[in-house]
Amino acid sequence: MIFQTSRNIWDNETTAQLDLCLTVSSLVGLPLHIKIVATIALLLVLKTATSYDPLDVSAKKVETLELTVKDKERDRDIPLLVYLPESTDPAAVIFYSHGLGGTKSTSPFLGKHWAARGYVAVFVQHLGSDDAVWKDVPRLQRMREMRKAASLGNLVLRAGDVTAVIDQLERWADENDHPLEGRMDLTRIGMCGHSFGALTTQYIGGQNVLGSARYADARVKAAIPMSPSAPLVGSAERTFNRIKMPWLCMTGTHDMGHIGGATPENRQAVYPALPAGGKYELVLNDAEHSAFTERALPGDKKPRNPNHHRAIKAISTAFWDTYLQEDVTAKSWLSTEESVRSVLESKDRWQSK
Repeated sequence: MIFQTSRNIWDNETTAQLDLCLTVSSLVGLPLHIKIVATIALLLVLKTATSYDPLDVSAKKVETLELTVKDKERDRDIPLLVYLPESTDPAAVIFYSHGLGGTKSTSPFLGKHWAARGYVAVFVQHLGSDDAVWKDVPRLQRMREMRKAASLGNLVLRAGDVTAVIDQLERWADENDHPLEGRMDLTRIGMCGHSFGALTTQYIGGQNVLGSARYADARVKAAIPMSPSAPLVGSAERTFNRIKMPWLCMTGTHDMGHIGGATPENRQAVYPALPAGGKYELVLNDAEHSAFTERALPGDKKPRNPNHHRAIKAISTAFWDTYLQEDVTAKSWLSTEESVRSVLESKDRWQSK
């Protein structure tokens, strides 16, 4: 009876506090000793929720590992940078897809934090839309090459990279003496990416592409597109209205795409088009496109705000803990306006449905 009550708390989409109150009221009619035990357990959950801190890493050590997946079917190499938690117990896995012109080493602040929180963070490098696009190209020709690389063909290759890496991780997890043997729980996978990596995340996370979610991978349970994009032509609602998995969209009030034409308004059109249920949006005030990475981009006009990374780490962690760990204290934190606002500044915007 008590276990079933706890499961009902998890499944309810209202706030955890309201769930707990309703649950206590549902104990009417039960024997007194069951009421006492259940009430104490519920109060302990509430007390724990108030002390939940998604930024706490308790000085835990993080290791890194470089690997390469050989996708023979597509004759394609996929370099990886893996951030490993201190614990060797099987851990949930978070994928990260870099933006156009980036590498597997992009945004280490995320990999280090997630791994310190107990996740295996797998940062994927996508050949054909990585730093090789611009690195050895004369400066005046770089933008042209970057625009060429921002193609549907490369986006499809990126989605294929993620699926191929998951396939390989499943093999490595059972391979004797492999560094990842026994380290991953591949029933709990999250997907995240920035910019072109956000589009990759959208594809993997169930976006409608040419009439179906053809690039979705059902092994992925939750997604965080950072600087997401709605279609420039066509209906955002038709593109996103069938997405069932939890999504957390992150963007900024000045999140302008230098390639592709995405505007802050376009990026903020994604969340309203998503169906209700486990959907969230964070809009950081004065954040430009580079706010989700560790370096400024050419053309940036706003000073970088250190609190942006603090908010990104905290809210992404609470989201992963909620949907990959099924942590009721994280869900309570994520569902409580006061808790989320504690890591934000006054003009940052937060909403959920």
